[in-house]
Amino acid sequence: MEAADQPKLIIEADAEALAQAAANRVMARIGANPGRIAICLTGGSSPKKLYQLLGSDTWRGKIPWDRVHWFIGDERFVPDSDPLNNMAVARATFLDHNAPSGQIHPIPTTAENPDQSADAYARELQAFYGSESLDPSRPLFDLVLMGAGPDGHTASLFPGYPAVEETARWVVGVPKANVAPFVPRVSLTLPALASCREMLFEIAGHDKQPILTRLLNGETLPAVRARSNGETVWLVDQAALPEEIRGGR
Repeated sequence: MEAADQPKLIIEADAEALAQAAANRVMARIGANPGRIAICLTGGSSPKKLYQLLGSDTWRGKIPWDRVHWFIGDERFVPDSDPLNNMAVARATFLDHNAPSGQIHPIPTTAENPDQSADAYARELQAFYGSESLDPSRPLFDLVLMGAGPDGHTASLFPGYPAVEETARWVVGVPKANVAPFVPRVSLTLPALASCREMLFEIAGHDKQPILTRLLNGETLPAVRARSNGETVWLVDQAALPEEIRGGR
């Protein structure tokens, strides 16, 4: 993990310390931009402790809510009232009580199918960015939060699926998930996710040990291929570390 093109690996003691470290990195990115800020959230279990922190009395007063726009990297194609909806969880945990409603940008799931949903979100992202093509010198996002699934997927880009190879579109429909919940998805593509100043993975818990071993071994899984055009950071807790690494520390 020492090569310049590899992610920066940061190891924290436990999930609570990892969430604190993630919150500090969120605040550092916010502090580095005096203008309009764009943060791309993630779903799943990885960010829940972080979202709880950002909504807590200790942290929410530090965020310039009027300048931050909140997007999401992927969504389950279910209504926003469904508990499986990623953005609905983020909204309930910390956004709705703090962020202006016009600055929360969920992936729409009321379209007829995931492809139409993807097209609508791509148009929203392009309108926010001010262009239909990404400029490497002008990132779309200040920060993109990511996780890694048990099969090595990230966002809803699953191993071996055509969506992983997409280079032109910013957002794609994914008709079937590779892991539970087995519902259709909508996902930003690798080029869109890469358009950020920092891509921050959170990988915590003993159940992530097998996939983290594979990621550290460099398997060409989506979570390994996902890279920021700026800085890529893997925040990992001790429980997720492979035994051989933990034993050597």
